[in-house]
Amino acid sequence: MASLREPVLAHVALGANLGDAARSVRDAMDALERLPGTRGLARSSLYRSAPVDADGPDYVNAVVALWTALSAPELLAQLRALEQAAGRQRPFHHAPRTLDLDLLRYGEGRIHSATLTVPHPRMAQRAFVLRPLAEIAPRLVTAEALAAVAAQAIERLP
Repeated sequence: MASLREPVLAHVALGANLGDAARSVRDAMDALERLPGTRGLARSSLYRSAPVDADGPDYVNAVVALWTALSAPELLAQLRALEQAAGRQRPFHHAPRTLDLDLLRYGEGRIHSATLTVPHPRMAQRAFVLRPLAEIAPRLVTAEALAAVAAQAIERLP
């Protein structure tokens, strides 16, 4: 059972590029808001982006903001359980995904463990994270950060 504590603002990136990716991302957004001690605050639009450092179909991406009383390791475990429930397999690095959930930020916390690094170490290099994050939390993304990833192919879905 999760040890509930004072809620923390967390940001989670979502992505999928297998099956009905848009449905998978929307369903995962709903599932995140049903986690114990967790309440959804904001959801970005869905975005389509080309894979980064990989081949395969385009991804559908989004970012959500959550208030959660779960600890960072507990939240990570819940993210992994949702991925597994969606059929996520990891046959090789950067393999196509039925669902990918990344903990981007956990309050103002800085975590460096064998299983979790927060803030996410590569989020500033990825337009598919920064564009949706800027939509729901503009104070967290600078114009310079967006300019640095401007060449990456990404489009907001209707």
